Amino acid sequence: MRQLVIGIAGGTGSGKTSVTQKILERLHKQDEVVVIQHDSYYKDISAYGNSSPEQINFDHPDSLDTQLLIKHIRDLKNRKSVEQPLYNFATHSRMKETRHLEPKDIIIVEGILIFAAKELRDLFDIKIFIDTDDDERLLRRLKRDIVERGRSIESVMNQYISTVKPMHLEFVEPSKRYADIIIPRGSENLVGIDMVVVKIETLLKGLPVIH
Repeated sequence: MRQLVIGIAGGTGSGKTSVTQKILERLHKQDEVVVIQHDSYYKDISAYGNSSPEQINFDHPDSLDTQLLIKHIRDLKNRKSVEQPLYNFATHSRMKETRHLEPKDIIIVEGILIFAAKELRDLFDIKIFIDTDDDERLLRRLKRDIVERGRSIESVMNQYISTVKPMHLEFVEPSKRYADIIIPRGSENLVGIDMVVVKIETLLKGLPVIH
């Protein structure tokens, strides 16, 4: 069976999940795709000792268990199933439940920082960066954190100023140079998404068969 690993990166609120959904809608092999979010691999708050959430920089690469993600991608590439962790953003803790993932022909990995670590970056056959206007990304972040994660406007803005923006400038934006494809405007850019789908299907046809 042929296999392809795709990384979709971009700043917070850039529309990575929406682009992934558009790609899935256009692929002829939707049943052969597994999607993994780097966000699911946040470290449990207990890893920080007695630190409160306000004292933790959740936008730094060290806040994520990237080594576990790397292991899971490699396992999936070796046709082994994995148990992906689930993260509760309200409590900043790992849930007891996990998400069972079976190996598929196409593995899509989403995340803000997935191009920042070379060991992870080297696993991707295609690296896509979603390039969205900063103001639009901030508005999306506000809406998501307030509506979906029960945060206050003040806490979201304080985090954005103290860690989100500085970490974006230090880690996320520089990682754009590793992208094979940059899609401006996110899911609105249907021409760019269609070109990505054509590339995925072309690569799948040309990959050697894995026995």
